[in-house]
Amino acid sequence: MTILNTDGTKPIYIQIAEWIETEIMNGHFKKDDKVYSQYQLAEMYTINPATAAKGLNLLVDEAILYKKRGLGMFVTMNAKEQIMNKRKNQTLKRLVQEIVLEANRLHISKTELIEMIKDAQSGEGEQ
Repeated sequence: MTILNTDGTKPIYIQIAEWIETEIMNGHFKKDDKVYSQYQLAEMYTINPATAAKGLNLLVDEAILYKKRGLGMFVTMNAKEQIMNKRKNQTLKRLVQEIVLEANRLHISKTELIEMIKDAQSGEGEQ
């Protein structure tokens, strides 16, 4: 279980939503599986249940979870694909833009940057 970063700038409810997304991506929650309730999350992370509910509702708004009245929240059929697309189009795109800007500041050529990416993908860039 991930520990929430309460000292950071990212709101706790977003950290809760991202943690559930990661659990779905890792296969711990599959299509139609019931996820933790707001009260379970509140107890697990020692947070306000309303904060946990906000994270869950964010995922409902993004069609990653759906509600069954009186039963809880469940993983949608296309949740994994939704998360992959979101992370690719938002998170990864932003990171790539930051990398390219930094490479430009450091006068790293496109070829050298591509080689660095290939090395990282093959595990050669790990230390």
